[in-house]
Amino acid sequence: MCENEESSRRAFLKNTSTAALLSIFSAPVISGALSNSEKSTLRKTLPSPRPMIPPVPAILLTINGDEEGRFEIGVVWTFVINSHPPQIGISVHDDHVVLKPLQKHGTFVLNVPTTDMANSFDRIDMNSKKKMDKFKLSGWSRGKAITVDAPTIIESPIQVECEVFNEIKVPPSRTIFVANVTATTVHEYVCDEKGQLDVASVPFFGMTPGSGEFYTMGKKVGHIGQSVGQDDSYY
Repeated sequence: MCENEESSRRAFLKNTSTAALLSIFSAPVISGALSNSEKSTLRKTLPSPRPMIPPVPAILLTINGDEEGRFEIGVVWTFVINSHPPQIGISVHDDHVVLKPLQKHGTFVLNVPTTDMANSFDRIDMNSKKKMDKFKLSGWSRGKAITVDAPTIIESPIQVECEVFNEIKVPPSRTIFVANVTATTVHEYVCDEKGQLDVASVPFFGMTPGSGEFYTMGKKVGHIGQSVGQDDSYY
């Protein structure tokens, strides 16, 4: 048993009543994960607060650079603001090379990568603060958006074209850009005839704050509207 496990065991024994301990240790052994009721009582406070809300989208932002003929790719925190009208938010660090181009151009594209792009995604992420030929670094092909003046990643199966309408400075070192979605384009296999995403056909992945890992979607466990008998809701 490691030191952390031994410390946790001592803390557990100290804070648990004798009656509760007798109940626990005399109960029949059941294999498998803890039940929901058992999980809800096992809680600890981390040494420091963290934005542990997994998963968050793994998204590649493409934009014209701050110099003529330069193109940038970056990894930024991305979140949905509204579906009607369609609006997206991104959070950009002061040191990120896409900050000045965003303030200069106000248009960009969000490209959703798939699992076969994960290694190049990480390469871009690790070099997001550096000025270089990111398309050459990644090995991806550069395309062009249809409604905004910005490059795209051709290999990305989902592309969301955006135009900034608000900029919010967030201390100490972040800027949030709020943008309207002007167009969404997908590879033909991605959506059905109604435009609904076929999740099983797109092996995209997310990042997990709290572990620093990439994970795919996994199995389907439900859908929007299931509690009220609806099955046609999507954003």
